[in-house]
Amino acid sequence: MITTETQRARRSRRGHLWVTLRFVSVLCISAVGICAQLQPACRDGKCEATIKGSIPACSRLRIVAHGPVTLEGGVSPHLSYTVKLTVSARTEVEARRLLRNYALRIQALGPWTLLTAPGGAVMTAVTVRAPRLTAAQIATSDGPVRAYGIAGPLGVDTGAGAIAVDRIAGSCNLSTGGGDIEVGQTGGDLKCHTGAGRITAAMVHGAAMLSSEGGDIVAQEAGGLVRAETRGGGIRIGAAGGPVTAATGGGVIDIGRAGGPVTMRGIVPSAQVGSAAGVRCELASGGIRLAAIAGPMRVSTVMGSILANLTGSHLADSYLATANGDITVLIPSNVGVTIQAENAMADTLRRIMSDFAAVQPRRQGMRVVAAGPINGGGPLLQISGMGGTIFIKRQ
Repeated sequence: MITTETQRARRSRRGHLWVTLRFVSVLCISAVGICAQLQPACRDGKCEATIKGSIPACSRLRIVAHGPVTLEGGVSPHLSYTVKLTVSARTEVEARRLLRNYALRIQALGPWTLLTAPGGAVMTAVTVRAPRLTAAQIATSDGPVRAYGIAGPLGVDTGAGAIAVDRIAGSCNLSTGGGDIEVGQTGGDLKCHTGAGRITAAMVHGAAMLSSEGGDIVAQEAGGLVRAETRGGGIRIGAAGGPVTAATGGGVIDIGRAGGPVTMRGIVPSAQVGSAAGVRCELASGGIRLAAIAGPMRVSTVMGSILANLTGSHLADSYLATANGDITVLIPSNVGVTIQAENAMADTLRRIMSDFAAVQPRRQGMRVVAAGPINGGGPLLQISGMGGTIFIKRQ
């Protein structure tokens, strides 16, 4: 005889199981019935179908897909999704079978909600409109990714495709095997890498680490340090709140303003710095223009001219050198400096041209040299030239 207690226990277990199954049915959605109801459109072995739905609001979202992904946060009271499925097969029957067996999965993993649109033979295009998200992660095997309005950190990884993000309150980590990366505004640090493509960033409140295997890098403003590296392309940094490192295998380097020292390396047609707390520059080729450098300059180029405008500068001991090109130094009346210049070409004293009586050229062995204080003297500025002319001019 079954006791009353046993019956109650069984009813309790059945009730618990019903609740569990109901929860799973909400979070694990199969496309089998949905695709049958949608009656996929098919032609020449290619079928398309669309899955639409929604679940209660979540605060952290992770999307795993096999195709393009678009995510917009802070625009809906619940999480709504649209997944377009595309499959190509030898026959329409085969394509329909692949769609019938396709399953879209939505799971709760701790504080995260995971939406998985598996790949294989089926390509997906996922669009999600979400409530306020404190964190988001997107991974897709292939396809462009767009994400907007995330109230926290964002991570994006795509095998190939462009990435576009904006209005991200936290830090961003963006990676693509090949495609442009476009960033609007981020509230934290930014890390970008593309296998081939251009990187542009409008406003980064933290530090920016930007790298491309081949493409231009442009950052209009960053609140912290900037590191930009590209194997082939130009680098343009409008303003950085900290140090700047720029390295390129071929392209212009243009640094507007840096709150720390600037380091430049590579093979470039030209490089310039508007203002910085020091400059270190080693170029295999390219002309260099410097202005308002409040710190030491260690600048050399194998082939190219150097122009250093000391207006607004607060110098430390510095060094300028080129193996083939002119060096021009512009010195205003309010900047004191001690010059020590030498030119390995001694065919004429005019290899060093100076506007200052205290610093005039003379021969010393096989070189032409000039040394002395300007405007009362100050930090030592060493100038070394070869194959060109050194100009020491009054600003």
